[in-house]
Amino acid sequence: MKTYKNQYLFLLFLLFQFSFGQSSKSVEKRFYTTKSLENNTSPTIDGLLTDASWDIVEWQTDFIENLPDENTPPTEQTKFKIVYDSKFLYVAFKCYDKEPDKIVKRLSRRDGFDGDFVEVNIDSYHDKRTGFSFTISASGVKSDEFIADNGNIWDSSWNPIWYVKTNMDTEGWTAEMKIPLSQLKFSASEDQVWGFQATRRYFRKQERSIWQRIPADAPGWVSEFGELRGLINLKPQKQIEIQPYFLTQLDTYEQEIGNPFREGQDFSLKAGLDAKIGITNDLTLDLTIKPDFGQVEADPAVIALDGFQVFHQEKRPFFIENKNIFDYNFGNNEDNLFYSRRIGRSPQGIISTSTGEFVKRPQNTSILGAAKFSGKTKDGWSLGILESITGNEYAKIDKGSERSDVLVEPLTNYLVGRAQKDFNDRNSFLGAIVTATNRKTDEPQFSLLREAAYSGGLDFKHNWKNRKYFIAGNIVGSHVFGSKESITNTQKEITHLFQRVDADYVSVDTNRTSLTGTGGKIEAGKVSDGHWRYNASVTWRSPELELNDIGFLRQADEIKQTLYVSYQSLKPFAAFRSGMVRFEPFTTYDFGGFHNRTYYDLLGKAEFKNYWWANIGFSYKPRIFNNAYLQGGPKFRFSEEFVSYNVFGTDTRKKIRFQTGIFFAQGKNNSFSYKELDPSVTYQPTNSLSITINPNFNINQSKTQYVTQSSFEKGIRYVTSHLDQQTISASLRLNYNINPNFTIQYYGQPFASTGKYSEFNYVTNPRASYFGNRTVSYAKNQISYDSNTNSYKVDENQNGSTDYSFLNPNFSFVQFRSNLVLRWEYIPGSEIYLVWSQGTNGSGNPLDDLFVNLDAQILGKKPQNTFVLKATYRFLL
Repeated sequence: MKTYKNQYLFLLFLLFQFSFGQSSKSVEKRFYTTKSLENNTSPTIDGLLTDASWDIVEWQTDFIENLPDENTPPTEQTKFKIVYDSKFLYVAFKCYDKEPDKIVKRLSRRDGFDGDFVEVNIDSYHDKRTGFSFTISASGVKSDEFIADNGNIWDSSWNPIWYVKTNMDTEGWTAEMKIPLSQLKFSASEDQVWGFQATRRYFRKQERSIWQRIPADAPGWVSEFGELRGLINLKPQKQIEIQPYFLTQLDTYEQEIGNPFREGQDFSLKAGLDAKIGITNDLTLDLTIKPDFGQVEADPAVIALDGFQVFHQEKRPFFIENKNIFDYNFGNNEDNLFYSRRIGRSPQGIISTSTGEFVKRPQNTSILGAAKFSGKTKDGWSLGILESITGNEYAKIDKGSERSDVLVEPLTNYLVGRAQKDFNDRNSFLGAIVTATNRKTDEPQFSLLREAAYSGGLDFKHNWKNRKYFIAGNIVGSHVFGSKESITNTQKEITHLFQRVDADYVSVDTNRTSLTGTGGKIEAGKVSDGHWRYNASVTWRSPELELNDIGFLRQADEIKQTLYVSYQSLKPFAAFRSGMVRFEPFTTYDFGGFHNRTYYDLLGKAEFKNYWWANIGFSYKPRIFNNAYLQGGPKFRFSEEFVSYNVFGTDTRKKIRFQTGIFFAQGKNNSFSYKELDPSVTYQPTNSLSITINPNFNINQSKTQYVTQSSFEKGIRYVTSHLDQQTISASLRLNYNINPNFTIQYYGQPFASTGKYSEFNYVTNPRASYFGNRTVSYAKNQISYDSNTNSYKVDENQNGSTDYSFLNPNFSFVQFRSNLVLRWEYIPGSEIYLVWSQGTNGSGNPLDDLFVNLDAQILGKKPQNTFVLKATYRFLL
C-alpha cells in the first residue's frame, strides 16, 4: 500500500509545482448601472415595456454566445433594463427574433425550463459562490433556483414569491420581472455592488447567449459574473411569510373480513403550518408544525440483494430548501453527515403478535415540529441550525375484545449545526458541522437502537490562480453509545461487520457501550483554463465510523485513492457541438492493509451538430475483493469484470424524442453478468401536453450469489447458488398545463422482479482466482426441498439427519404505484392540490413469467386509493 500512497503524493507534488508556475487568463468584467425610481411610478407588470419609468435607464445589450460556440455573435440579440424602488427590483427584457411565429412557447410546471426563456442570476451577497436565479419562459412559466458551490449546485426547491409577464410582438418577445427585495439577501451598505448575469435561451438552435462572457474553460459560474451597480440606500427587507395548510384525506382499500383495521376505508382531517421569519435580512428562521407531504411523489421500487440500505433522494419541501447550507458530503455522492430522510423514517420497533391479533402499523414517524435557522451574512458566514422532534409513534393491536397501543418509535430529537466562513477575497472557506441524535430507548423493544449519536466535521477549500487550481479537504468523526445490545448490533451491521472471520484488526466486543470512528477526504486539482482538468484524492472511513442515525454511510472500513483526468472541447469541431473524455482509475484498501479493488473507468460524452448526443463508457476491474458479500464471513473474491455503458438520445427540441441506455457487465469465465435496457420516449403533441414512457428491463445472473449462512459442526457454512433475476418496470409521466399556474401531472409505474435460485453450493476457498474453485456444489443426496415448509434441508455429512436448513430464497415482488396531481397556484405562493394516489403490492409465483405476475398482482387485485385535497395560503408580511 505504501507504493500507491507514494505515487499519489508524488502526483500531488507535481500538481502543485505545475500550478504555481502557470498563469490564468481573465475576461474583462462588464457592469450595468441601475437607478432608483424614487418619485417615479413603478412599472406595471404586463410584459409591454410601455411604462415611462423604464426611460430613466439605458438598454444594455451586446450579448455573446456561450453555447455551443463560445465567444461568437448569437443568432439574435437581446437587451435588458433594471430599475428598483424601496421594495422591488424590476427587470425588462427585449428578445429580438426575425421569425416571431417560430418562438417556442412550451408550457410546463414551475421549474420546467422548457422552450425559449430569459434568466437573471443575482449574487447579492457578492461572495462569488452563491446566487439567486429567476427564469421566465416565453409562455410565462416561472423557474427559480438557489445557486451554490459556484454554479455546481442549482437548487430548484427554492420557491420565492415574484411576479412576471411576457408578450409577443412583431420583433420577437418581451418579458417583465418584479422581484421583491425580501426574497434576496444583501447587506445594509449605502452603495452596493452585486454580481449579475443575464442569459437567453434561443431554443430553435439550442443556443445560450449571455451578457457577461464566461469562457468554456472558466473555473465556475458565479465567480465570473459581471456587476450590477447603482444600488443606493437599499434597506434590507426582513422576510416574514406564514403558510398554513388544511388537508382532507380518504383512503380506500380491499376490506379484510375480521380485521378491524382494514374495513375498506379511512378518513382524516389535518392542519399544519409553515413559517419563514427573517431574523435579519441575512438569516431566516423556517418553522413547520405537523408538516404534510401528501403531494410528494413516492420513491421508485428497488430490490437490494446485497443487504445494504438504499439511498433515496429527499423530496419533502421543508428539508430540501436551503439544503446546500446543511450539506456535508465527505466521501462520494451519498455519504453525508446529514441525511434528512432519517427524520420521519419508518418506525423501527419490533412487534410480537400471536394468532388472532391484528396490527395497524404506521408507515412513517410523525414529525411534531421542525425549525431551521439559516442564511449567509455580508461578512461571508454561512450559518445553519436545524432542530426537529419526532414523537412517540404507536402501532395499534386488536385482540378481539381488547385493543392496545404499542410504542414502535421512541421520542427522538435531531439537531444539525453548520457554519462556513469565506475569506481570502472569497477564494477560500473553512467550515464546521455538528449533529446529534437523542432517543428515549428505555422500552425493551428498542434495545437494539442506539440511545445517542453524535458526529462532527471540519472542511476547507482554497482556490488560487483565478480559481484555476484548488485544494479541498474534510475530516469527520462520530461517537455513538447505547446499551450493550445496541452497540453489539452496530458492530455486526453490514456497514461494519466486525465479526468477519478473516479480519484480525476488528472483532465484536459484547461489553462495549460506545463506538468512535473517523473519516475524511483530501483532494486537489486543476478545474479551469484550457482543455485539461485533473485532480487526485484520498478518502477514508475507519471501521468504527457510524453516521446512520442522522447521516448516511453505506460502508465503513475503506481507504480509497482516486485520479481523475479529463479533456473537453472548447469549440464545436467536425461533427460535434461539444465533447469530453474522462479517465478515472481508483484503488481501495481496508484498514487491515488489504488491497480490495482496482478499477479503471473511461467515459466519453458528445453532442453532435444535429443535436443528438451520446455517452459511452467502459470499465475494467482487474481486482475485486468484497468484505461484506458474505455478510460477516470471510473476504470474497470476484472474477475480473468488464463493463460497458452506453446512453444516446435524439434532439431534445423535437416533439418526438427518445433516449436509450444499454448497460452490460460480465465477469470472467461467465461467473456473473448484468444486462439492462433502459429506453425512454417523449411525445409532445402540443405546447401544453407531454407524455413520457420509460420501460426498463434487466437481467442479473450469478453463479455464486450469497443466500444465507448456517452453523455446521465447528464452523459456519456460507451458502451460495446460481441466480437468475429478471426485473421489468415501465414508468409513465403525463404533464398537461392549462396555464403556467394550473398543471395536471400523472406518474405511474408497474414493477416486477423475480429471482430464481438453483444449483446451491457452499464457500470453501473464497479468495480463489477461478470462481469454480471458490465453492463446492451440494450433491443431490445432500440437499432436498421440503414443500411443506418451503425450505431446503441439508444433510451435508450424509448421516441421515438434517445438519441445517434455510428458506427457499426464490422471490417474486410485484408493485404498482401512481400519482395524479392537480396543482393550482391561485396567487403567487399559495396553492391547491388535488391528489389521487394508487398502489398495490404483491408476491407472485417465482416460476411464472414476469408478465403473468404483473397481471395477477396488479390487474387481479383491488388497489389502495388515497384521495387528498390540500390547500395552502401564503401570507407575505
